[in-house]
Amino acid sequence: MGSWFWAPEYAQAREVCTRLVGLAYLLGFAAAVHQFRPLAGEHGLTPAPRFLRAVGFRRSPSLFHLHYSDRAFGAVAWTGVLLGLAAVLGVVAALPLWAWMLGWLVLWALYLSIVNIGQVWYGFGWESLLLEAGFLVIFLGPAHTAPPAPVLWLLCWLLFRVEFGAGLIKLRGDSCWRDLTALHHHHETQPMPGPLSRFFHRLPGPLHEAEVLANHGTQLVVPFALFAPQPIADVAAVLVVLTQCWLLLSGNFAWLNLVTIALACSAMDDRLLRFPAPEMRDSPLWHQVLVLALAAGMLVIARHPVRNMLGRHQVMNRSFNRLHLGGTYGAFGSVTRTRYEVVVEGTPDRSGGSGWREYEFPGKPGDPRRRPPQVAPYHLRLGWLLWFVAISPGYGRGWMPALLRGLLRGDRGIRRLLRHDPFPDEPPVLVRARLYRYRFADRAERRAGRWWSREPAGDLLPPMSAADLPG
Repeated sequence: MGSWFWAPEYAQAREVCTRLVGLAYLLGFAAAVHQFRPLAGEHGLTPAPRFLRAVGFRRSPSLFHLHYSDRAFGAVAWTGVLLGLAAVLGVVAALPLWAWMLGWLVLWALYLSIVNIGQVWYGFGWESLLLEAGFLVIFLGPAHTAPPAPVLWLLCWLLFRVEFGAGLIKLRGDSCWRDLTALHHHHETQPMPGPLSRFFHRLPGPLHEAEVLANHGTQLVVPFALFAPQPIADVAAVLVVLTQCWLLLSGNFAWLNLVTIALACSAMDDRLLRFPAPEMRDSPLWHQVLVLALAAGMLVIARHPVRNMLGRHQVMNRSFNRLHLGGTYGAFGSVTRTRYEVVVEGTPDRSGGSGWREYEFPGKPGDPRRRPPQVAPYHLRLGWLLWFVAISPGYGRGWMPALLRGLLRGDRGIRRLLRHDPFPDEPPVLVRARLYRYRFADRAERRAGRWWSREPAGDLLPPMSAADLPG
């Protein structure tokens, strides 16, 4: 291949990018170890075996079509944890080229197998983003080979879709992004506020409007500069990283920011990322052929996200194939103006007249005196889905009854997903779900020790016993 094929000046960029993607894999598999089985395991809220019986391999490629059991799932998830840790520590980067590719391919295949049977719990855009970034990393090569430029271009193309797609969906989706008022609401109503979200929410209105303008610039203008000559691309990548750090401070968005930062680092040359790199050589011909085949394939499927971004009816976070490659991305095409929360309660009183106690979910606003925690880059799936239920109860139709049934039974798996179980010794006899309207505490309320103020907004589900929830 000609000199155009190699990009040795991006060796450090590859190192940072791959270690951050490895960290995202590590977090994804760790979350699966802790959360998947109570959510979608054999006895989960939406059991994977039932899903596997209903869909074929072509509709949902997964190794679990060969066999699923919770024990087999645990083996897969823990294998992913160990491989992700090896990638973070640089162990994979020291392997021969074929072993590097095999290690990253196994990571991708295992996580794809989980995502494709995870159903509603794995319907988030950052799942596809991690899979697509992880697939491209397979072809980057280990530390002793020169980075192939086509793969770096594809990583920049992925970052372009993440940023530009998000910018377009905001302008098209909600007038508050166009009149610059979105952040008057967003910090308070986002799915999972963080410890600094109240501070950001209480910033002056003109600063909120400046934030929105800066967001539009970063997402609609800066992505084009990623393909410009250096040092322009470096500047664009730094602006993306700074924006993502701002988002990390202001909310909890799982590993979306982490993977986006990894992609931005792939656009930075050695003038920005300076640390010792080993002596490199060109990769063998077979690898070069695979890289060109990858570039050709990604070019073919690029028509789907391009058509989506240019079309009038743009959608966000859509995979156009079951391999989660060449997808379209975006976030917060609409912003809620009022925050509602689902509060689940139980009582030992069979009449339901008294004794109601609240369950607490980690990461979710509940007790008004509890400070919103820093969760990201970890992902709490049940908390996110409960946020959607508060917006539209239909989001919980397929699993909310099973959640209440598990609480009534004192299911150990469900209890592990709770922050606080008010019935540690014996489960309640009745449960219910209520809606509350939440807002950040004002200064006087904050001095009184509260982070939130809330008021009842109605019942989502009436008191129910185990007999009311068959199954």
